[in-house]
Amino acid sequence: MREWRQRRRLSQLDLALEAEISTRHLSFMETGRSLPSREMVLHLAERLDIPLRERNRLLIAAGYAPMYPERAIDAPQLEPARRAMELVLAGHEPYPALAVDRHWNLVAANQALQSLLAGVPPALLAPPVNVLRLSLHPEGVAPRPEGVAPRIDNYHEWRDHLLERLRRQIAASGDPVLARLLEELSAYPAPPGADHPRQEHDESASIAVPFRLRTEAGVLSFISTITVFGTPVDVTLSELALESFFPADARTAAALQAGKAS
Repeated sequence: MREWRQRRRLSQLDLALEAEISTRHLSFMETGRSLPSREMVLHLAERLDIPLRERNRLLIAAGYAPMYPERAIDAPQLEPARRAMELVLAGHEPYPALAVDRHWNLVAANQALQSLLAGVPPALLAPPVNVLRLSLHPEGVAPRPEGVAPRIDNYHEWRDHLLERLRRQIAASGDPVLARLLEELSAYPAPPGADHPRQEHDESASIAVPFRLRTEAGVLSFISTITVFGTPVDVTLSELALESFFPADARTAAALQAGKAS
């Protein structure tokens, strides 16, 4: 509990006031001098915005049974959520959209995204596909730029954006798998030509970091949004995120609507 409090940059007084308990009681719980009730564990976890997976671990550490189930995404109980996810992905056509788990492994994607992956080395598309690794992996740089990274027109800008998102996720979750992924991605070399100056002004850059990809239809520019389930009580569902890419300019919209984004 102390580790999560410190991760959220709260003093004992801050958390005690937020949770409406005494600092003495909180201190005793953190040092093991007082055993919190199940309700108190959940109350403090809510105040600290601790992920459901970690709330289960806190409950176990306090001697209680875990509260939140963790089911496979294809479990019958998650069929309504799975159907909702599929509706969102299909409804976003002809624009790309995908769903990922907590480690950025691909769970599902629509056909528009598949068309943008033409020419990617098969090894990078073998399950489980990690979308961050897929985006930044240097494989295919030479002699032919077959991967995604060599085709990202604003590679360094997009790379910095992805790594910062990953850092924030690590800070929020404390996930060691993500920490190792960040270390791996940070060591990837940039593809040749990644430092070339942008040839044209991108209006979307003034409102969000764009994703600019070179394709046979020219440079396509996107901005993205993230969708999560609002009230999950299942661990798997709480960690699922849907990313939808929208055209940032008229040319990108026209190319996608014409089915030329390959």
